[in-house]
Amino acid sequence: MIVLGREEWHSRMQAHHARVAAHADAFVDRRSLGAKHAVHDFLFTYYSFAPAKLKQWVPPFGVSLEITAIELESYPWLQTNRFIHENGLLHLDERRFMQREREFAAWVAMLCKRILGRAGRFTCYGMHEWAMVYRQSAEQLRLQDYTLRLPAEELAAFVKSQSVCCSHYDAFRFFTPEARPLNALQPTLDSRPDLEQSACLHANMDLYKWSSKLWPWTGSDLIGECFLLALAGRDLDMRASPYDLSALGYEAVKIETAEGRAQYESEQRDLAAKATVLRQKLLNCCERLQTIGFAPVNS
Repeated sequence: MIVLGREEWHSRMQAHHARVAAHADAFVDRRSLGAKHAVHDFLFTYYSFAPAKLKQWVPPFGVSLEITAIELESYPWLQTNRFIHENGLLHLDERRFMQREREFAAWVAMLCKRILGRAGRFTCYGMHEWAMVYRQSAEQLRLQDYTLRLPAEELAAFVKSQSVCCSHYDAFRFFTPEARPLNALQPTLDSRPDLEQSACLHANMDLYKWSSKLWPWTGSDLIGECFLLALAGRDLDMRASPYDLSALGYEAVKIETAEGRAQYESEQRDLAAKATVLRQKLLNCCERLQTIGFAPVNS
């Protein structure tokens, strides 16, 4: 058990707050006003981790905090039965680790290993967003408040001119029916471990999904880092999309040009390198979780 002194864990808590709080609070504020953000709301709607929970810093399994009972009163989320507080130390109670969580951690570890062992393919250029609007009418567009940067026929001609090779099921399933046959792959939910690869923007953004689904065992430091990666991935995703998002302050990555595709690949490689580090961290965490002896207790 690693023990963090007060200064250390307070520092980590503050760093986590600086990473995520502004984004979580902005989403909550928009929702209270009935407003939407075409790019950032995705991080709180598609990924269903509650913004309040995202802001709550917790230590991962295997880490204990020096904390007094009086100090603990300031952190109600650390007072649940997931934690043990004794002899001035607080840590996750491994007896609360459920079999379904063990099985999911094993699946995530398997997925991480598969992706880490597979070469990334940096030739998709974000075409999935274009395939999602291929041959759609203006009334069918997902982002109704924004126009497309190219006329419909030019957009369709560009999509057909490219090699569409999306390997991510959760992106592919939103392709229009006309675009699906154009994809070199036909990913399914079951084929995810066989097809996902380290260059894929969505596979790398999903590190936030997998880490948050294992909360609190993964700890907030890793979840917060994965959130920031997903945010950067989402920004690139939508800058490279066919939508004109200049009203939101986004300058398009024009993948319909050779220069734009080169820019996309450069940014994609940078994100993939960061994702590799986080994927290894998540794998290490999931493997540690496999060492927990399963001993369920009554609620």
